Amino acid sequence: MANAFFTDLLSTISERGRTLLGRGKPADGKEDASSLIELCEALLSGRGEASGTAMASEVLESYHDLDATERRDFFHALARNFGPDRDKVNKAIEAWMAEPGDGNGGALHFATEPRRQELIRRLNRAPGGTGALVEMRADLLSLLNGHKDLAALDRDIVHLLGSWFNRGFLVLRRIDWSTPANILEQIIRYEAVHEIRDWDDLRRRIDPIDRRCYAFFHPAMPDAPLIFVEVALTETIPGAIAPLLAVNRQTVPKDRARTAVFYSISNTQRGLGGISFGNFLIKQVVEELRRELPKLDTFVTLSPVPGFMSWLKDAKDLPLTDEGREMLKHLDEPNWFENAELATQLRTVLEPLAAFYFLKARTSKGRLIDSVARFHLGNGARLERINWLGDLSPKGIRESAGVMVNYLYRLDDIEKNHEAYANEGEVVASSAVKKLLKTEGRRLLDMLP
Repeated sequence: MANAFFTDLLSTISERGRTLLGRGKPADGKEDASSLIELCEALLSGRGEASGTAMASEVLESYHDLDATERRDFFHALARNFGPDRDKVNKAIEAWMAEPGDGNGGALHFATEPRRQELIRRLNRAPGGTGALVEMRADLLSLLNGHKDLAALDRDIVHLLGSWFNRGFLVLRRIDWSTPANILEQIIRYEAVHEIRDWDDLRRRIDPIDRRCYAFFHPAMPDAPLIFVEVALTETIPGAIAPLLAVNRQTVPKDRARTAVFYSISNTQRGLGGISFGNFLIKQVVEELRRELPKLDTFVTLSPVPGFMSWLKDAKDLPLTDEGREMLKHLDEPNWFENAELATQLRTVLEPLAAFYFLKARTSKGRLIDSVARFHLGNGARLERINWLGDLSPKGIRESAGVMVNYLYRLDDIEKNHEAYANEGEVVASSAVKKLLKTEGRRLLDMLP
Protein backbone atom coordinates (compact mmCIF):
# COMPACT_ATOMS: atom_id res chain seq x y z
CA MET A 1 0.00 0.00 0.00
CA ALA A 2 2.88 2.34 0.81
CA ASN A 3 4.34 1.71 -2.64
CA ALA A 4 0.99 2.40 -4.30
CA PHE A 5 0.63 5.65 -2.33
CA PHE A 6 4.11 6.76 -3.42
CA THR A 7 3.35 5.94 -7.06
CA ASP A 8 0.08 7.88 -6.93
CA LEU A 9 1.90 10.82 -5.35
CA LEU A 10 4.49 10.85 -8.13
CA SER A 11 1.75 10.71 -10.74
CA THR A 12 -0.02 13.68 -9.14
CA ILE A 13 3.20 15.68 -9.05
CA SER A 14 3.88 14.75 -12.65
CA GLU A 15 0.43 15.80 -13.86
CA ARG A 16 0.61 19.13 -12.06
CA GLY A 17 4.07 19.64 -13.43
CA ARG A 18 2.84 19.24 -16.99
CA THR A 19 0.65 22.30 -16.57
CA LEU A 20 3.74 24.25 -15.55
CA LEU A 21 5.78 23.22 -18.56
CA GLY A 22 3.60 24.88 -21.18
CA ARG A 23 5.65 23.04 -23.75
CA GLY A 24 4.10 22.33 -27.11
CA LYS A 25 4.65 19.08 -28.96
CA PRO A 26 5.50 18.72 -32.65
CA ALA A 27 2.59 18.95 -35.08
CA ASP A 28 2.39 15.17 -35.47
CA GLY A 29 2.50 14.70 -31.70
CA LYS A 30 5.78 12.77 -31.79
CA GLU A 31 9.30 13.69 -30.77
CA ASP A 32 12.35 12.74 -32.80
CA ALA A 33 15.78 11.96 -31.36
CA SER A 34 17.08 15.54 -31.62
CA SER A 35 14.06 17.14 -29.95
CA LEU A 36 14.19 14.47 -27.23
CA ILE A 37 17.83 15.37 -26.55
CA GLU A 38 16.78 19.03 -26.18
CA LEU A 39 14.19 17.90 -23.63
CA CYS A 40 16.90 15.98 -21.76
CA GLU A 41 19.05 19.14 -21.62
CA ALA A 42 16.08 21.04 -20.23
CA LEU A 43 15.53 18.32 -17.64
CA LEU A 44 19.15 18.57 -16.51
CA SER A 45 19.06 22.36 -16.25
CA GLY A 46 15.73 22.52 -14.38
CA ARG A 47 15.37 22.69 -10.62
CA GLY A 48 11.64 22.43 -9.96
CA GLU A 49 10.45 19.09 -8.57
CA ALA A 50 7.01 19.11 -10.21
CA SER A 51 8.16 20.33 -13.60
CA GLY A 52 11.18 17.99 -13.47
CA THR A 53 9.00 14.96 -12.74
CA ALA A 54 6.66 15.93 -15.57
CA MET A 55 9.56 16.45 -17.94
CA ALA A 56 11.07 13.09 -16.99
CA SER A 57 7.72 11.44 -17.75
CA GLU A 58 7.59 13.18 -21.11
CA VAL A 59 11.11 12.02 -22.00
CA LEU A 60 10.27 8.39 -21.22
CA GLU A 61 6.93 8.51 -23.02
CA SER A 62 8.50 10.12 -26.07
CA TYR A 63 11.34 7.60 -26.07
CA HIS A 64 8.76 4.83 -26.17
CA ASP A 65 7.39 6.30 -29.41
CA LEU A 66 10.76 6.43 -31.21
CA ASP A 67 11.45 3.88 -33.92
CA ALA A 68 14.59 1.72 -33.88
CA THR A 69 16.70 4.20 -35.89
CA GLU A 70 15.69 7.15 -33.72
CA ARG A 71 16.45 5.18 -30.54
CA ARG A 72 19.91 4.41 -31.88
CA ASP A 73 20.46 8.10 -32.65
CA PHE A 74 19.21 9.01 -29.17
CA PHE A 75 21.69 6.64 -27.51
CA HIS A 76 24.56 7.95 -29.61
CA ALA A 77 23.68 11.51 -28.61
CA LEU A 78 23.65 10.53 -24.93
CA ALA A 79 27.06 8.88 -25.34
CA ARG A 80 28.51 11.78 -27.31
CA ASN A 81 27.07 14.86 -25.60
CA PHE A 82 26.36 13.91 -22.01
CA GLY A 83 29.79 12.94 -20.72
CA PRO A 84 31.72 14.82 -18.01
CA ASP A 85 31.88 18.62 -18.22
CA ARG A 86 35.46 19.14 -19.41
CA ASP A 87 35.82 22.64 -17.98
CA LYS A 88 34.74 21.44 -14.54
CA VAL A 89 37.10 18.46 -14.77
CA ASN A 90 40.08 20.64 -15.74
CA LYS A 91 39.40 23.11 -12.92
CA ALA A 92 39.00 20.27 -10.43
CA ILE A 93 42.30 18.72 -11.57
CA GLU A 94 44.07 22.08 -11.18
CA ALA A 95 42.65 22.49 -7.68
CA TRP A 96 43.71 18.98 -6.73
CA MET A 97 47.22 19.48 -8.06
CA ALA A 98 47.52 22.75 -6.18
CA GLU A 99 46.17 21.40 -2.92
CA PRO A 100 45.61 17.63 -2.65
CA GLY A 101 43.14 16.69 0.03
CA ASP A 102 39.74 15.21 0.72
CA GLY A 103 37.89 18.36 -0.24
CA ASN A 104 39.46 18.79 -3.66
CA GLY A 105 39.53 15.03 -4.14
CA GLY A 106 35.79 14.87 -3.60
CA ALA A 107 35.25 17.78 -5.97
CA LEU A 108 37.33 16.00 -8.63
CA HIS A 109 35.30 12.85 -8.15
CA PHE A 110 32.00 14.66 -8.70
CA ALA A 111 33.38 16.68 -11.61
CA THR A 112 34.32 13.54 -13.53
CA GLU A 113 30.83 12.05 -13.26
CA PRO A 114 29.18 11.98 -16.70
CA ARG A 115 26.18 14.29 -17.02
CA ARG A 116 24.09 11.37 -18.25
CA GLN A 117 24.24 9.77 -14.81
CA GLU A 118 22.37 12.71 -13.31
CA LEU A 119 20.02 12.61 -16.29
CA ILE A 120 19.23 8.96 -15.60
CA ARG A 121 18.63 9.73 -11.92
CA ARG A 122 16.14 12.43 -12.87
CA LEU A 123 14.40 10.14 -15.35
CA ASN A 124 14.01 7.64 -12.53
CA ARG A 125 11.82 10.15 -10.67
CA ALA A 126 9.02 9.72 -13.18
CA PRO A 127 6.17 7.34 -12.29
CA GLY A 128 7.26 3.94 -13.57
CA GLY A 129 10.68 5.36 -14.32
CA THR A 130 12.67 2.43 -12.95
CA GLY A 131 10.92 -0.12 -15.14
CA ALA A 132 11.14 2.18 -18.17
CA LEU A 133 14.90 2.56 -17.69
CA VAL A 134 15.30 -1.22 -17.42
CA GLU A 135 13.48 -1.56 -20.74
CA MET A 136 15.60 1.21 -22.24
CA ARG A 137 18.75 -0.62 -21.21
CA ALA A 138 17.44 -3.77 -22.93
CA ASP A 139 17.22 -1.76 -26.17
CA LEU A 140 20.75 -0.50 -25.63
CA LEU A 141 22.11 -4.01 -25.17
CA SER A 142 20.86 -4.99 -28.63
CA LEU A 143 23.07 -2.26 -30.14
CA LEU A 144 26.31 -2.78 -28.22
CA ASN A 145 27.93 -5.35 -30.50
CA GLY A 146 27.93 -3.05 -33.50
CA HIS A 147 28.51 0.25 -31.70
CA LYS A 148 31.46 0.21 -29.32
CA ASP A 149 31.07 3.93 -28.62
CA LEU A 150 27.92 3.09 -26.63
CA ALA A 151 29.86 1.05 -24.06
CA ALA A 152 30.44 4.04 -21.76
CA LEU A 153 26.72 4.84 -21.76
CA ASP A 154 25.97 1.24 -20.84
CA ARG A 155 28.48 1.32 -17.99
CA ASP A 156 26.80 4.41 -16.56
CA ILE A 157 23.35 2.81 -16.70
CA VAL A 158 24.64 -0.42 -15.15
CA HIS A 159 26.35 1.58 -12.40
CA LEU A 160 23.05 3.14 -11.39
CA LEU A 161 20.89 0.06 -11.87
CA GLY A 162 23.38 -1.94 -9.81
CA SER A 163 22.78 0.47 -6.92
CA TRP A 164 19.02 0.60 -7.31
CA PHE A 165 18.75 -3.19 -7.54
CA ASN A 166 21.04 -3.81 -4.60
CA ARG A 167 20.09 -6.97 -2.71
CA GLY A 168 18.96 -4.86 0.21
CA PHE A 169 16.07 -3.49 -1.87
CA LEU A 170 14.85 -6.83 -3.21
CA VAL A 171 11.90 -8.69 -1.74
CA LEU A 172 11.58 -12.50 -1.85
CA ARG A 173 8.07 -13.74 -2.52
CA ARG A 174 6.76 -17.24 -2.94
CA ILE A 175 4.86 -17.87 -6.17
CA ASP A 176 1.88 -20.20 -5.81
CA TRP A 177 -1.52 -20.75 -7.37
CA SER A 178 -2.97 -17.78 -5.43
CA THR A 179 -0.44 -15.37 -6.99
CA PRO A 180 -2.06 -12.81 -9.34
CA ALA A 181 -2.49 -14.04 -12.90
CA ASN A 182 -0.40 -11.26 -14.44
CA ILE A 183 2.63 -12.50 -12.46
CA LEU A 184 1.91 -16.17 -13.22
CA GLU A 185 1.79 -15.31 -16.92
CA GLN A 186 5.32 -13.93 -16.63
CA ILE A 187 6.52 -17.15 -15.00
CA ILE A 188 5.22 -19.05 -18.02
CA ARG A 189 6.65 -16.56 -20.51
CA TYR A 190 10.13 -16.24 -19.04
CA GLU A 191 10.82 -19.85 -18.03
CA ALA A 192 14.14 -20.33 -19.82
CA VAL A 193 15.24 -23.86 -18.90
CA HIS A 194 12.26 -26.22 -19.14
CA GLU A 195 9.34 -24.82 -21.12
CA ILE A 196 6.02 -24.43 -19.31
CA ARG A 197 3.50 -25.57 -21.88
CA ASP A 198 0.23 -24.30 -20.38
CA TRP A 199 -1.55 -23.36 -17.17
CA ASP A 200 -1.91 -26.97 -16.10
CA ASP A 201 1.82 -27.47 -16.50
CA LEU A 202 2.45 -24.34 -14.41
CA ARG A 203 0.13 -25.56 -11.67
CA ARG A 204 2.00 -28.86 -11.44
CA ARG A 205 5.17 -26.90 -10.77
CA ILE A 206 3.95 -24.49 -8.09
CA ASP A 207 0.86 -25.98 -6.43
CA PRO A 208 1.67 -29.47 -5.04
CA ILE A 209 3.02 -29.80 -1.50
CA ASP A 210 6.42 -30.93 -2.80
CA ARG A 211 6.91 -28.01 -5.19
CA ARG A 212 8.01 -24.44 -4.57
CA CYS A 213 8.68 -21.36 -6.65
CA TYR A 214 10.27 -18.16 -5.36
CA ALA A 215 11.02 -14.84 -7.03
CA PHE A 216 12.78 -11.59 -6.26
CA PHE A 217 10.79 -8.38 -6.72
CA HIS A 218 11.80 -4.73 -6.54
CA PRO A 219 9.51 -2.21 -4.76
CA ALA A 220 9.50 0.02 -7.85
CA MET A 221 8.38 -2.93 -10.04
CA PRO A 222 6.02 -4.86 -7.74
CA ASP A 223 4.30 -6.79 -10.54
CA ALA A 224 7.46 -7.87 -12.35
CA PRO A 225 9.49 -10.81 -11.00
CA LEU A 226 13.17 -10.13 -11.65
CA ILE A 227 14.41 -13.70 -11.31
CA PHE A 228 12.69 -16.87 -10.13
CA VAL A 229 13.68 -20.37 -9.12
CA GLU A 230 11.64 -23.56 -9.27
CA VAL A 231 12.23 -26.13 -6.54
CA ALA A 232 11.30 -29.81 -6.20
CA LEU A 233 11.28 -31.52 -2.80
CA THR A 234 12.51 -35.10 -3.15
CA GLU A 235 13.82 -37.96 -1.05
CA THR A 236 17.12 -38.31 -2.92
CA ILE A 237 19.23 -36.43 -5.46
CA PRO A 238 17.63 -36.86 -8.91
CA GLY A 239 19.56 -37.58 -12.07
CA ALA A 240 16.93 -36.80 -14.71
CA ILE A 241 14.42 -34.03 -15.27
CA ALA A 242 11.56 -36.03 -16.82
CA PRO A 243 10.44 -37.71 -13.55
CA LEU A 244 10.32 -34.32 -11.82
CA LEU A 245 8.06 -32.87 -14.50
CA ALA A 246 5.95 -35.97 -15.21
CA VAL A 247 2.20 -35.40 -15.34
CA ASN A 248 1.34 -38.46 -13.24
CA ARG A 249 4.26 -38.45 -10.83
CA GLN A 250 3.80 -39.44 -7.19
CA THR A 251 3.80 -36.51 -4.75
CA VAL A 252 6.44 -36.70 -2.03
CA PRO A 253 5.00 -36.10 1.47
CA LYS A 254 6.74 -33.20 3.20
CA ASP A 255 7.84 -35.34 6.14
CA ARG A 256 9.77 -37.63 3.76
CA ALA A 257 11.46 -34.89 1.79
CA ARG A 258 15.19 -34.64 2.50
CA THR A 259 16.43 -32.92 -0.65
CA ALA A 260 15.57 -29.56 -2.21
CA VAL A 261 16.29 -29.56 -5.94
CA PHE A 262 16.74 -26.25 -7.76
CA TYR A 263 15.90 -27.37 -11.27
CA SER A 264 15.26 -24.08 -13.06
CA ILE A 265 16.47 -20.51 -12.55
CA SER A 266 15.26 -17.85 -15.00
CA ASN A 267 15.89 -14.13 -15.36
CA THR A 268 13.00 -12.06 -16.66
CA GLN A 269 14.53 -8.63 -17.27
CA ARG A 270 17.03 -8.46 -20.13
CA GLY A 271 17.77 -4.88 -19.16
CA LEU A 272 19.29 -6.13 -15.88
CA GLY A 273 21.78 -8.35 -17.66
CA GLY A 274 25.15 -8.28 -15.89
CA ILE A 275 23.55 -7.30 -12.57
CA SER A 276 23.65 -10.54 -10.64
CA PHE A 277 21.39 -11.39 -7.74
CA GLY A 278 20.80 -15.08 -8.52
CA ASN A 279 23.29 -16.14 -5.86
CA PHE A 280 21.36 -14.21 -3.23
CA LEU A 281 18.15 -15.83 -4.44
CA ILE A 282 19.45 -19.37 -3.91
CA LYS A 283 20.90 -18.59 -0.49
CA GLN A 284 17.73 -16.93 0.75
CA VAL A 285 15.51 -19.71 -0.62
CA VAL A 286 17.68 -22.23 1.24
CA GLU A 287 17.07 -20.31 4.45
CA GLU A 288 13.32 -20.14 3.77
CA LEU A 289 13.14 -23.90 3.13
CA ARG A 290 15.18 -24.75 6.23
CA ARG A 291 12.83 -22.74 8.40
CA GLU A 292 9.77 -24.41 6.91
CA LEU A 293 11.20 -27.93 6.60
CA PRO A 294 13.97 -28.56 9.17
CA LYS A 295 14.46 -32.15 7.96
CA LEU A 296 15.88 -30.99 4.63
CA ASP A 297 19.60 -31.72 4.63
CA THR A 298 20.60 -31.64 0.97
CA PHE A 299 20.38 -28.66 -1.38
CA VAL A 300 21.27 -29.44 -4.95
CA THR A 301 20.58 -28.37 -8.52
CA LEU A 302 19.62 -30.43 -11.53
CA SER A 303 21.22 -28.31 -14.21
CA PRO A 304 21.60 -28.34 -17.99
CA VAL A 305 24.96 -28.10 -19.72
CA PRO A 306 24.06 -25.69 -22.52
CA GLY A 307 27.56 -25.25 -23.94
CA PHE A 308 28.54 -28.92 -24.14
CA MET A 309 27.43 -29.79 -27.69
CA SER A 310 28.83 -26.62 -29.24
CA TRP A 311 32.15 -27.32 -27.50
CA LEU A 312 32.18 -30.87 -28.87
CA LYS A 313 31.65 -29.54 -32.38
CA ASP A 314 33.96 -26.52 -32.28
CA ALA A 315 36.89 -27.45 -30.03
CA LYS A 316 40.11 -28.10 -31.93
CA ASP A 317 41.88 -30.05 -29.21
CA LEU A 318 39.38 -32.65 -28.02
CA PRO A 319 41.30 -35.43 -26.25
CA LEU A 320 39.93 -38.17 -28.50
CA THR A 321 41.19 -41.04 -30.58
CA ASP A 322 40.14 -41.29 -34.22
CA GLU A 323 37.71 -43.97 -33.11
CA GLY A 324 36.23 -41.60 -30.54
CA ARG A 325 35.82 -38.85 -33.14
CA GLU A 326 33.98 -41.24 -35.40
CA MET A 327 31.74 -42.18 -32.51
CA LEU A 328 30.75 -38.54 -31.98
CA LYS A 329 29.33 -38.40 -35.50
CA HIS A 330 26.45 -40.54 -34.28
CA LEU A 331 25.23 -37.56 -32.27
CA ASP A 332 23.92 -36.13 -35.55
CA GLU A 333 21.60 -39.09 -36.00
CA PRO A 334 17.97 -38.51 -34.98
CA ASN A 335 16.96 -40.21 -31.73
CA TRP A 336 20.36 -41.83 -31.30
CA PHE A 337 19.67 -42.21 -27.58
CA GLU A 338 16.88 -44.73 -28.31
CA ASN A 339 19.47 -47.20 -29.60
CA ALA A 340 20.61 -48.84 -26.35
CA GLU A 341 23.84 -50.27 -27.74
CA LEU A 342 24.84 -47.02 -29.42
CA ALA A 343 23.95 -45.01 -26.30
CA THR A 344 26.16 -47.27 -24.19
CA GLN A 345 29.08 -46.81 -26.58
CA LEU A 346 28.63 -43.06 -26.65
CA ARG A 347 28.47 -42.95 -22.87
CA THR A 348 32.00 -44.32 -22.57
CA VAL A 349 33.17 -41.39 -24.71
CA LEU A 350 30.92 -38.56 -23.57
CA GLU A 351 31.03 -38.95 -19.78
CA PRO A 352 34.83 -38.55 -19.60
CA LEU A 353 34.57 -35.68 -22.08
CA ALA A 354 31.98 -34.03 -19.84
CA ALA A 355 34.33 -34.35 -16.87
CA PHE A 356 37.14 -32.90 -18.98
CA TYR A 357 34.83 -30.09 -20.11
CA PHE A 358 34.26 -28.97 -16.53
CA LEU A 359 37.62 -29.74 -14.94
CA LYS A 360 40.11 -28.93 -17.69
CA ALA A 361 38.61 -27.16 -20.72
CA ARG A 362 38.71 -23.35 -20.70
CA THR A 363 38.02 -20.41 -23.01
CA SER A 364 40.84 -18.39 -24.54
CA LYS A 365 40.52 -16.07 -21.51
CA GLY A 366 40.92 -18.94 -19.07
CA ARG A 367 37.26 -19.06 -17.99
CA LEU A 368 34.98 -22.05 -17.68
CA ILE A 369 33.11 -22.49 -20.93
CA ASP A 370 29.70 -23.22 -19.47
CA SER A 371 27.71 -20.21 -18.18
CA VAL A 372 25.60 -22.34 -15.82
CA ALA A 373 28.76 -23.85 -14.33
CA ARG A 374 30.28 -20.41 -13.82
CA PHE A 375 27.14 -19.29 -12.00
CA HIS A 376 26.87 -22.19 -9.55
CA LEU A 377 30.58 -22.74 -8.95
CA GLY A 378 31.01 -19.01 -8.47
CA ASN A 379 28.28 -19.19 -5.82
CA GLY A 380 30.21 -21.83 -3.90
CA ALA A 381 28.54 -25.03 -5.10
CA ARG A 382 30.38 -28.31 -5.72
CA LEU A 383 30.14 -30.22 -8.99
CA GLU A 384 28.58 -33.33 -7.54
CA ARG A 385 27.51 -35.65 -10.33
CA ILE A 386 27.33 -35.96 -14.11
CA ASN A 387 24.02 -37.52 -15.19
CA TRP A 388 23.98 -39.46 -18.43
CA LEU A 389 20.82 -38.83 -20.51
CA GLY A 390 19.32 -36.69 -17.78
CA ASP A 391 17.43 -34.54 -20.29
CA LEU A 392 15.94 -36.21 -23.37
CA SER A 393 13.97 -33.18 -24.51
CA PRO A 394 14.83 -31.82 -27.98
CA LYS A 395 16.58 -28.87 -26.34
CA GLY A 396 18.52 -31.11 -23.97
CA ILE A 397 19.71 -33.37 -26.77
CA ARG A 398 20.55 -30.41 -29.02
CA GLU A 399 22.52 -28.43 -26.46
CA SER A 400 24.05 -31.01 -24.13
CA ALA A 401 23.68 -34.48 -25.68
CA GLY A 402 21.22 -35.16 -22.87
CA VAL A 403 23.82 -34.62 -20.14
CA MET A 404 22.75 -32.93 -16.90
CA VAL A 405 24.73 -32.25 -13.74
CA ASN A 406 24.07 -31.78 -10.04
CA TYR A 407 25.70 -28.88 -8.22
CA LEU A 408 25.65 -29.43 -4.46
CA TYR A 409 25.25 -26.49 -2.07
CA ARG A 410 26.78 -27.72 1.16
CA LEU A 411 26.23 -24.79 3.49
CA ASP A 412 29.42 -25.28 5.53
CA ASP A 413 31.55 -25.29 2.37
CA ILE A 414 29.98 -22.54 0.27
CA GLU A 415 32.41 -19.78 1.23
CA LYS A 416 35.47 -22.04 0.93
CA ASN A 417 34.37 -23.31 -2.49
CA HIS A 418 33.63 -19.77 -3.69
CA GLU A 419 37.08 -18.57 -2.66
CA ALA A 420 38.77 -21.52 -4.38
CA TYR A 421 36.95 -20.78 -7.62
CA ALA A 422 37.20 -16.98 -7.46
CA ASN A 423 40.87 -16.83 -6.49
CA GLU A 424 42.37 -19.93 -8.09
CA GLY A 425 39.85 -20.88 -10.77
CA GLU A 426 39.53 -24.25 -9.05
CA VAL A 427 36.45 -26.34 -9.79
CA VAL A 428 35.53 -28.12 -6.58
CA ALA A 429 34.21 -31.51 -7.66
CA SER A 430 33.21 -34.78 -6.05
CA SER A 431 35.36 -37.88 -6.21
CA ALA A 432 32.83 -39.45 -8.60
CA VAL A 433 33.40 -36.70 -11.17
CA LYS A 434 37.17 -36.77 -10.74
CA LYS A 435 37.14 -40.53 -11.13
CA LEU A 436 35.84 -40.17 -14.67
CA LEU A 437 39.16 -38.58 -15.55
CA LYS A 438 41.29 -40.97 -13.48
CA THR A 439 39.79 -44.14 -14.93
CA GLU A 440 37.82 -44.02 -18.18
CA GLY A 441 39.20 -40.58 -18.92
CA ARG A 442 42.85 -41.42 -18.31
CA ARG A 443 43.43 -42.66 -21.83
CA LEU A 444 41.99 -39.37 -23.13
CA LEU A 445 44.14 -37.16 -20.91
CA ASP A 446 47.27 -39.10 -21.83
CA MET A 447 46.80 -37.91 -25.38
CA LEU A 448 47.12 -34.24 -24.44
CA PRO A 449 50.42 -32.47 -25.19
